[in-house]
Amino acid sequence: MAGQRKKEKKMNLSATEFAQDLIRFVDASPTPYHAIQETKRRLQEAGFQELKESERWFLKGRKYYAVRGGTSLIAFIIGSETPALYNGFKIVGAHTDSPNLKLKPNYAYTQTGYLQFGVEPYGGGVWRTWLDRDLHVAGRIVFRAPDGRLFSRLANMENVTVSIPGLAIHLDREVNENGAINNQTDLPAIVSLENVDSDTFNRWLLGPGLPADTKIVSTALSLCDNQNGTLSGFHNEFIRSGRLDDLASCHQAITALVNTEGSRETCVVSLCDHEEVGSGSAQGANGPFLKNTLERIAEMMGITNVSDFQRALSKSFCISSDMAHAAHPNHPRKEEPRHIIKIGGGPVIKWNADQRYATTDVSAAIFANVCDIAGVQYQTFVSRSDARCGSTIGPITAKELGIPAVDVGIPMLAMHSIREQCGVNDHFAMEKAFETFFSREREEITEL
Repeated sequence: MAGQRKKEKKMNLSATEFAQDLIRFVDASPTPYHAIQETKRRLQEAGFQELKESERWFLKGRKYYAVRGGTSLIAFIIGSETPALYNGFKIVGAHTDSPNLKLKPNYAYTQTGYLQFGVEPYGGGVWRTWLDRDLHVAGRIVFRAPDGRLFSRLANMENVTVSIPGLAIHLDREVNENGAINNQTDLPAIVSLENVDSDTFNRWLLGPGLPADTKIVSTALSLCDNQNGTLSGFHNEFIRSGRLDDLASCHQAITALVNTEGSRETCVVSLCDHEEVGSGSAQGANGPFLKNTLERIAEMMGITNVSDFQRALSKSFCISSDMAHAAHPNHPRKEEPRHIIKIGGGPVIKWNADQRYATTDVSAAIFANVCDIAGVQYQTFVSRSDARCGSTIGPITAKELGIPAVDVGIPMLAMHSIREQCGVNDHFAMEKAFETFFSREREEITEL
């Protein structure tokens, strides 16, 4: 009964309360490792059971999730009907990674009296926004115990502030004209004065409770913004935070799944890593994680031949959710003039003639109908014809699985900056659209 009351409270959150919950989610997720840890916590509270990829799967309930590589997760609610006989899988996909500065393997060195950390840019970040910010180190470490075995643990050193100071204007008089950043020489972080060595930092990184002869073998660490997310604007209509691209979509999708009792179709949320660098990894959308998981779900539901699995895929549909560009009031000429996207205008359907987005006429109509049923206003985006278009996991998922997909997202400003901005009402509206997609039977949405 207590679980039911908690669920009802989540379902009745206002737009502002839901935005505040997003901020808590993002603040708890400085890296993809932490995003998956926080997602697991929320799923477990909602009654989802973890399945290990290395073990056989048995159908003992309805709500499950599996994790790959510590940075990707697929959660699902088993439908009441076999996918091959009914309407396949309903999938919402997003990604857990964001542009950031990763520490190099041999990250610590001293120069002119400072302990510094060497970094390597990950993804297409606006790196000048990382200068003169309070930062900290977070990620995963792999260590060798005294008995020789390897273990891993997450690290989030919020109590150790580091920084990347910019060069004084007296030494770079043209900084306001060019503002160019050299990734090798301008981005290493200052950690301390030289009297603190890397061994001391590593001991701190390992944390308490481990024997003194425990050794760090390898790391996957990043610099992260110390500043927490916040609401802003005269009416608190904006959300300002790091990593909104694409943790906002992850938050929408997982919340919608938790708030859904399910339907005859099996509902799936796929959160993949490495989208910002092309998705080409074991836990990226270009890897087999989603297909492997769908095959195993089908097997648990009695589908044991390729033909029936392909029948299930033919009846499936995927919503690929990634943040969208809002029109910037200071740069209106950057936008296609008949597709001006506004924060507060609702979710965005993204189109591209070269299939950089997976949207088709049919998939766009299906998502638009979902929005109409949910009572959600939506917008339509296309890039200027003389501008390069980005891409998402949508085309990859459509290609790998052979299923129709649509690319959507909520509008934002300052995409790939260390601190981004989106709308409270848009975030709330997208979750409602996803919830409608999961809870309504397919024939209530489309006959296509």
